[in-house]
Order: sequence, then structure tokens, then C-alpha cells
Amino acid sequence: MKKWRRESILDLYNLLLAAFLFISPWMFAAANGTAAADLRVSGVAVAILSLAAMLAFATWEEWANLLLGLWLIASPWILGFPHTRAMHFSIGIGLAVAFFAALELWLVYDETHPEPLPSEPHQKQ
Repeated sequence: MKKWRRESILDLYNLLLAAFLFISPWMFAAANGTAAADLRVSGVAVAILSLAAMLAFATWEEWANLLLGLWLIASPWILGFPHTRAMHFSIGIGLAVAFFAALELWLVYDETHPEPLPSEPHQKQ
């Protein structure tokens, strides 16, 4: 494993959210098969990407997590399980996953593109 990056904590948060997402279908008995499958598959995908980002960071992993977060937000309507408890889990966790991925992308960009130092004003001699 490479050196721990300060942004890796965001991947750890996404990993914890992925675990919660994976076990969430068992938390409510009324989850239909489509909702349960979506939550489990999305949870596994977020977990794999988060682990990969912690072990060997690449920006594509964060972009993929961002897209998965957006998928979790939209999937209740696309897959047909709106107005259920599973929808609330999907949207809530999707927002958090997308936020952490976007924040990590921004932090990495900000670190690699520092603002130039302002030049000193010219003084007359």
C-alpha cells in the first residue's frame, strides 16, 4: 500500500457507506427485488472503487464513484421503486457518496494546481 493520503479518509467514508448500502435491504422487509438488487450491487461497486482508490489512487475511481452516487439518486425512478424506504436510503447514501467523491476530486485538483503567488508590487527607487 502506498503512503496514506489525507484525502483517503473520504474513501474510507465511502467504504463505510457502501457497507451500509449493501446491508440496507435486510433492514426493511418491504424492499422489492429490484430495489434490493440495486442497493446491493451499488454497494459492492462503491466498496470496490473506494478500496481501489485507497490502495492506488487514480482520478477515474473518484469519477466513477461520483457517477455511482448520481445513479443512486436517480435509480428509484429509473428502476421503479419511488416512494419507498429503499428510495430514501438510495438517495441519502447516493448524495453522500457523490459529495465525498466530488470533494476528493476538488481537493486533489486544488493540491496539484496551486495558485501562483502574487508578485510583489514594483517599488520606485
